[in-house]
Amino acid sequence: MTNTKQITFRVRRFDPDKESAPHWDEYKIHVHDGMTVLEALHELKAKQEPTLSYRSSCRMGVCGSCGMFINDLPQLACQTQVLHLGTDVVTVAPLPNYPNVKDLVPNLEPLIQKHAAIKPFIIHTNSTEVDNPTGEFIQSAEEREAFSQFTYCIKCGICLAACPTVATDPLFLGPQALAQAYRYTADNRDCGLQERLSAIDAFHGPYQCHMAGACSQACPKGVDPAFGIQLLKRTLVLNNIGIGRNKKTAEVRPLADVVKEIEKFAPPPRTV
Repeated sequence: MTNTKQITFRVRRFDPDKESAPHWDEYKIHVHDGMTVLEALHELKAKQEPTLSYRSSCRMGVCGSCGMFINDLPQLACQTQVLHLGTDVVTVAPLPNYPNVKDLVPNLEPLIQKHAAIKPFIIHTNSTEVDNPTGEFIQSAEEREAFSQFTYCIKCGICLAACPTVATDPLFLGPQALAQAYRYTADNRDCGLQERLSAIDAFHGPYQCHMAGACSQACPKGVDPAFGIQLLKRTLVLNNIGIGRNKKTAEVRPLADVVKEIEKFAPPPRTV
């Protein structure tokens, strides 16, 4: 038999078209084992408060839409089980360090602007090959491992909500953008460090990081952006004093050769 427990939800409400300041409303919900905060909000909206606004999509920790401030910690509502919080009262508010659109909906535009500023794409000197590829840029498993964990970022914005530096300096690029700057700079297919310098080697860049580590603790995908920022600092310092490592740029191998190599590891033919 499924256990249920009555939990009080304190939800921060704000409608900028009707109110000058946010307020808190309380609702009681019978919560069962495994019920997430997002599921509780769905039930609350369906049965008690149809005007409640929040953002969600995949419900499986992939899209990053449902980042919220739950019991004073930035978390994904779809990954947070209510009974695992261990409290009879659950507070839910929009992510801090962002403007508030309405109720639990943050305006993530600063996150996207900072992400775009660091040019989050492969920049290669051979633009002809990039635009009209004749083969593949080859990358070994070890070269991939150098930045692998940073590719798991889902851009939920939770790391910026947890960052104490963003709280005091809204122009600070923040852990998401800086970790992604390192992700592309460390990629052996990329030659874009010099193009990114004006955005990342700046006053509001990585040297403003106090290494609190709150971003890494809050990341729902296990990424360590605080570590990425330290690696980016090292890259910039070595580049500025002219002793940076000469990164071996990925070579282009014809597609036919790549396919032949893949075929070596093809599964055996089906027997039935």
